Amino acid sequence: MSHTVADALVDVLEEVGVKQVFGLIGDSLNPLGDAVRRSKIEWVGVRHEEGAALAAAGQAKLTGRLAVCAGTTGPGSTHLVAGLYEAARDHAPVLALSGEMPRRLKGIDYHQSTEPDLLFRDVSLYTQTITTPAQAPSVIHQAISSAYAGPGVAHLTLPQDVLSSRIEHAVLSVATLNPPGEIAPDDHDIDAVARRVAAASSVAILCGAGCRGSADLLRDLSDRLKAPLVHTVRGKEIIAYDDPRWMGGLGMIGSKPAYNAVQDCDLLLMVGTDYPYSNFLPTHGNVIQIDERAAAIGRRAPTAIAVRGSVRPTLTALLQKVRPKTESAFFDKVARDRRAWDELLDKQSDPVRSRDKIHPQAVARMVSDLAKDDAVFVFDTGLNTLWSGNWIRQSGKQRIVGSFNNAAVGTALGQANGIQALDRSRQVIALTGDGGFNMLMGEFLTAVHHHLPVKIVIFDNAAFGLITLEAQSVGILPFREAIEFPNPDYAALARACGAQGFTVRDPALLEAILIEAFACPGPAIVACGVVPDEMPNLPHIELEQVGGYAIAKVKEAIAAVVGG
Repeated sequence: MSHTVADALVDVLEEVGVKQVFGLIGDSLNPLGDAVRRSKIEWVGVRHEEGAALAAAGQAKLTGRLAVCAGTTGPGSTHLVAGLYEAARDHAPVLALSGEMPRRLKGIDYHQSTEPDLLFRDVSLYTQTITTPAQAPSVIHQAISSAYAGPGVAHLTLPQDVLSSRIEHAVLSVATLNPPGEIAPDDHDIDAVARRVAAASSVAILCGAGCRGSADLLRDLSDRLKAPLVHTVRGKEIIAYDDPRWMGGLGMIGSKPAYNAVQDCDLLLMVGTDYPYSNFLPTHGNVIQIDERAAAIGRRAPTAIAVRGSVRPTLTALLQKVRPKTESAFFDKVARDRRAWDELLDKQSDPVRSRDKIHPQAVARMVSDLAKDDAVFVFDTGLNTLWSGNWIRQSGKQRIVGSFNNAAVGTALGQANGIQALDRSRQVIALTGDGGFNMLMGEFLTAVHHHLPVKIVIFDNAAFGLITLEAQSVGILPFREAIEFPNPDYAALARACGAQGFTVRDPALLEAILIEAFACPGPAIVACGVVPDEMPNLPHIELEQVGGYAIAKVKEAIAAVVGG
């Protein structure tokens, strides 16, 4: 039987399978910290509360299970918010805990005073202050239930005196606190889809993160319909890169054959995806969307049929209804184009492409080729996302995590720490730009402190590369003074933190240095000096963007001569 509100909360977290609490301890959280100390849960003390929220988000994204972060009164809580958007936008179940001043000090503009329930309202599905011990069991249950139901973020404010108060009853119905089960589709919807599929001359399938665990069903459906499989970035990990049905990604992190397949097909099946970039989706309206979330259906492209259901039961039902197609010309063309695109990627990632320069594609490809078969890749946001997303060749057993809906720079290391804490024997590789790493580089100390053997690969080009590209795409001269910056010696920084660090600027040494770094028993940094002006492949580019790049380059040439 729990003795205090803090004990009751920690008991529930332990019972539902929480392994770590990520946070920074403070006076208002001391009762919680004491309860964690006496439990089987590990307290992972971070260097910044945003790092705590990111670590919890990384765990929840990877597993679909509840993860927990904590921040103390006032600034400790406000620091959590930015990182919590990772879990909110990627629909991952996270419980955020805010310490708070004793109740008698509320409402008098006391030191570090905030209104946490207002602060967390936008990022949370549920936010509540526990004001009395008697209220605690029900509110704790409601918070965890809400995080799973979303899934998303739930938040509790915990006044110090309430945390320390004795409690009469334990939290009830803990067995109900689990991720939601699968949703079966309506038979009428399956029949409608089967009729539309039968009438289509060519079918393409766009696969999102909701397809995780359904790889065999996707392959069977592709074979049955002679339909190429195209994926979103979050769906990339589901099937191995060399599967002949897996034609590449859609969008800038994607391939031209995949874009053409989506545009040219007679019927597009959007399966388990809420792909946001409508300019890459067809406008003909012959689209079928399958998703668990009713709110996600039909908002990205004109959609003919909506099927509300989880991917696995929906595809299982559909495979029982659709008749095999025999005509493979559409699939064969996409496959031929995909092979040619892969050859282009191989040439661009060849380390000997330049004798004295490292191209970023070579870094991503080499990391991919050297990674273990079940490694976890964690992408940061920026131009580095394009290198990682396009040139990593996933095994089908590896996992890929990133800031894919929030698209926040500086999130990779924090998320990697949370994922690594789940299993310190699993290889976790964070791929980040220098700008992103610089934002929360203090979380490398968290990795060292808690023996998290994360390997950080930095694309070091001393600039926010994607900002340059975005400016040029609309014909604006890049603001170099705002975009470019000096970097520290990352290898020396790693050693100063008590870890190992490496720098590579010679393409001939890239493989050997990555092998050495990946073999380190603890955390390590590999700073890869890459060319700063590499242009990514653009599977689809608007005419206005072509003009924008041309105008920007003319402006840069003039500025180089006359200044300004």
